Amino acid sequence: MHSSSARTTIYAARTILTMNPAQPRATHVAVRDGRILGVGGRDDLAGWGPAELDDRYADRVLMPGLVEGHCHLPEGGMWKFVYVGYYDRRGPDGRLWEGLRSFEAVAGRLREAERSLAPGETLIGWGFDPIFFGGERMNRAHLDAVSRARPVVVMHASMHLMNVNTLMLERAGIDADTDVDGVSRLEDGSPSGELCEFAAMFPVLRLIGNPFRTVGLSEDGLRLFGKVAQWAGVTTATDLVNELDGDGLARLARITAEDDYPVRIVPAASALTYAGDPARCLARLQEVRRLNHDKLRLGMVKLVVDGSIQGFTARVRWPGYYNGAPNGIWVIAPGELDAMVQAYHEAGVQLHIHTNGDEATELAIDAVQRALQKHPRLDHRHTLQHCQMADAAQFRRMASLGMCANLFANHIYYWGDAHYALTMGPDRANRMDACASAARAGVPYAIHSDAPITPLGPLFTAWCAVNRCTASGRVLGESERIGVGEALRAITLGAAYTLHMDHLAGSIEVGKYADFCVLDEDPSAAAPERLKDIAPRGTVIGGRPLDLEPA
Repeated sequence: MHSSSARTTIYAARTILTMNPAQPRATHVAVRDGRILGVGGRDDLAGWGPAELDDRYADRVLMPGLVEGHCHLPEGGMWKFVYVGYYDRRGPDGRLWEGLRSFEAVAGRLREAERSLAPGETLIGWGFDPIFFGGERMNRAHLDAVSRARPVVVMHASMHLMNVNTLMLERAGIDADTDVDGVSRLEDGSPSGELCEFAAMFPVLRLIGNPFRTVGLSEDGLRLFGKVAQWAGVTTATDLVNELDGDGLARLARITAEDDYPVRIVPAASALTYAGDPARCLARLQEVRRLNHDKLRLGMVKLVVDGSIQGFTARVRWPGYYNGAPNGIWVIAPGELDAMVQAYHEAGVQLHIHTNGDEATELAIDAVQRALQKHPRLDHRHTLQHCQMADAAQFRRMASLGMCANLFANHIYYWGDAHYALTMGPDRANRMDACASAARAGVPYAIHSDAPITPLGPLFTAWCAVNRCTASGRVLGESERIGVGEALRAITLGAAYTLHMDHLAGSIEVGKYADFCVLDEDPSAAAPERLKDIAPRGTVIGGRPLDLEPA
């Protein structure tokens, strides 16, 4: 018999879905020092000595705390701004914001919010996407109708585009003579107010201090993110573009270290912040790693190769966009990607590489292959993020190189109809976010929300991958559906694997963090179409139960 002075708690449940194939089911889990001490029946745990039996979950289901492998901390802080998206969305306080179905409705909500702002303060909206409005694009006149006296900025849902009013264009110095890729134009050659990708948006972001990044690391933003994560059953989440700001990171380290902060955060350093200078980024990353603790894990690097499919800024291979739109924008020039991948790879860093279009995916795979030829490295797990247009041959190449994919399954629901009709056409849309192809090729994969791009909610994401239903009810690529068990693995162990954390999270087994998601019903036994309706009832972080606050 093992004895220890440390306190042991045994949680009883109606059933425990462990996600550990060696022991898939249990009824009790013992916790000590924030980690899982034992899993099984009550009698199986007796040998660990005296323990407190906690039966608060006796009528409920426990599964591993859900792992969101691609989201961003601004999912909390974005709610300081005005939501103007097409789909209904619930805020951290439980309020349901109705989706807006016309440019006039967007302008109306902005005007309503404008009344409460101080003079001169910038009015900021988020979540907008013109692809749902019949081909018409918002221009500066739509936002001038909101206000000519204050700057107005509307961030698109993808975060790869924005619209601004005339006053903001003037203050940012963007005019007919501005020679920057991504500045959309009216027929007379003047800027329309739509700015595509970072180079075009930078003059605006410089003026307003890039609030879409800073709100995520504010005190309120971090606490709001914790609430959002807990409502989603998430106990481990990424911040997949982090600029490694000193004050923000210090705040992140302090708040996540609180006993009752409900989620572990895994940031990825933004290579873009360091202007293509990997040495500077690596030096900064080494410096800030001293902040790491059990609930903060710095060390990864994020590269962004192309843009957004629905924003027509992703780079796609022949035959191009289905509606004839010109090919997208390289966020990292093809001639620069090899050197960047090589530098981070040789330094032993794991890369998370944003590729939406299949041309960008091909470029990234080529770069990783060349880096491995120059510097062989086992178990690197470089992960293509989104990777929405990858075909079977690309997945086979990824598998042969030891790469992972984190597929943006939520796109099937939110933009699937637009991809079918406008961006990709029927055949390529049917193979978007191809979980089944990834599995057939042997690519380790996860699925994600990219919150705040779409709402944080892994069980909804699992529903998307299992059912592949668009918002109109079309099944988009039935052959790419995966089973419920595979989808649940993708939001637990699969996501943990892409973060090099599968030894710490993603399943309920001895030695791992005692992080659990509490449910009323077993998602593995639910009808596939019901996955999205299963609501978490609480979480446990490091063995500490945290109840959900009423909405």
